[in-house]
Amino acid sequence: MVILGTKRDAPTTRGPVDSRGYRIFRIVNTVVLIGVVIVTLYPFLNIVARSLSEEAYIISGRVNLVPRGFDLTSYKLVMSDSMFWTNYRNTVVYTVVATLISIVLTTCYAYVLSKPQLKGRGVLVGIALFTMFFSGGLIPNYVLVTSLGMKNTIWAVVIPNAISVFNLLVMKAFFESLPTELEEAAAVDGLNTYGILLRIVLPLSKAIIATMVLFYAVSFWNSWFTAFLYFDRQDLLPVTVYLRNLIAGATSAESAAADADKVQAAATLQAVTVVLTTLPILAVYPFVQRYFVRGVMLGAVKG
Repeated sequence: MVILGTKRDAPTTRGPVDSRGYRIFRIVNTVVLIGVVIVTLYPFLNIVARSLSEEAYIISGRVNLVPRGFDLTSYKLVMSDSMFWTNYRNTVVYTVVATLISIVLTTCYAYVLSKPQLKGRGVLVGIALFTMFFSGGLIPNYVLVTSLGMKNTIWAVVIPNAISVFNLLVMKAFFESLPTELEEAAAVDGLNTYGILLRIVLPLSKAIIATMVLFYAVSFWNSWFTAFLYFDRQDLLPVTVYLRNLIAGATSAESAAADADKVQAAATLQAVTVVLTTLPILAVYPFVQRYFVRGVMLGAVKG
């Protein structure tokens, strides 16, 4: 007997997400990522524990993830000095100003390089790439900055390092991936080049801009050699140079506490330096993390 109106169930196939190999991959991937987190997080937690521990426990190697002999002498030694806060404020100002200038220059330069119809585009790209592999050297740069009157000014820190060629090429690649139809439609509606950039391109570029802000901010925040080279006055130095000098024993007598305190703080001073210089970056990163993840995926295959 044949029953009409019924169909045999089609054979079901298991997709790649439900396959045994994919489940094994997820397990292995999870284990590997947990291992990476432990490896990268352990040194930082160890540094924090060392900064809060007594010297005797550090020397004996008994400090791992938990502070031993809780002590804040090193923090008091550093933070009781008014020059520390002056240099900390300098670092914030230098980082903010330098990052803003770098973002503006890098964005404008990258947007220009992303236009294949631009005359002389190859020359502009060549100039950027040339500076990536060749430089004038330390002494010519010092002579140039000094002759321009930028020594002991914020511009000595900001101008020479305003554009990172690597960041420039990444942003250029992002602009090239944007649909040209959007800009053509905006041009038909009457927008000029600057209007297209400000009202069309930049709103679509939040991910790459946030990524570049993070890259530049971290670079300028951790930079110390440029300021060490061009600043002669203590009140102009960033906090990284201050802490470097403190570790080297080159701070002024006003920043020193009692001799006993200095002996106690000697073993933890380096750990305190790392903690104080990384806290601001750790505080800012969660706010740009979602944009950062999208920005670093620029080389992924587009659907």
